[in-house]
Amino acid sequence: MPQPVLAIVSVLGKDQKGVVARFATYMAERGINIEDIEQRVIRGFFLMDMLVDLKDLTGDLSELITGLLELGKTLEMEVRVHLHSEKRKKRNALLVSKEPHCLNRLIGDFAQGKLNGTPVVVLSNHSDLQPTAQAAGLGFEYFPSDDVEKHFDWLLASLQRHAVDLIVLARYMRILPAKVVSAFKYKIINIHPSLLPYFPGAAPYKQAYESGVRVHGCTAHFVTEQLDEGPVILQDVFHINVGSDTLEDVKEKGLSLEADVLSRAVQLFLDEELVVVDDKVIFKPGISRFMKNVGVSPR
Repeated sequence: MPQPVLAIVSVLGKDQKGVVARFATYMAERGINIEDIEQRVIRGFFLMDMLVDLKDLTGDLSELITGLLELGKTLEMEVRVHLHSEKRKKRNALLVSKEPHCLNRLIGDFAQGKLNGTPVVVLSNHSDLQPTAQAAGLGFEYFPSDDVEKHFDWLLASLQRHAVDLIVLARYMRILPAKVVSAFKYKIINIHPSLLPYFPGAAPYKQAYESGVRVHGCTAHFVTEQLDEGPVILQDVFHINVGSDTLEDVKEKGLSLEADVLSRAVQLFLDEELVVVDDKVIFKPGISRFMKNVGVSPR
């Protein structure tokens, strides 16, 4: 019996009538069986993931994909096709300054296969974490940020030269300028040590400790030109024992959570489980379950 040739077709765009029927008909006319389907509409935005079997495809695979993209264009929708045989992993740049906790966690998670991507370089405005990167076999490049303009010119050129798909700010302590942010729109993830919009800016642990709040946390978000206001990907919390926890206790709890939340946000991006709609992050309906069930790797 022929083995299934599985793929995932994702469709995203403004909700309208007949989308499921159009794509289902297109598949059926070409001998393609739909194994599973999940869809949802959020604030007028349509998302659909279809798990399909291509083993009985009548025609050329490239023609199928081209046809799907054309159908998407006629409906003014984005179409993505994920094939089981395609293994290209997204290229990641890790940006750091001096704090090692997020970099250490990402290095470990990439090494253990928890993150479906490739860390291609560590970039920094200091040399402090060079030994950490090199011990993990990663290239390390840095340029001091004393001259801010020259630093960001160097950074942008480095990111473009390495052809990165995702930029992870692993406690990189500089505010990215518009020219970097616009060049990588919704491809830069930052971790902020507070539950945004609360305690934005500098020293959030100190702000939380001094305010007497009993719950604090951190936020992984996409970077935009508005500081700490980009679309939120994930948030998580820890508890503060007011009266017994010191400021150092609060920081220790926070640093551990930062690394965890940042890594989980990177995982969601690399697995293509999210999209940004109207400056809000929306999780896709079926792609994670399909991938876990059939082993399809996202392109």
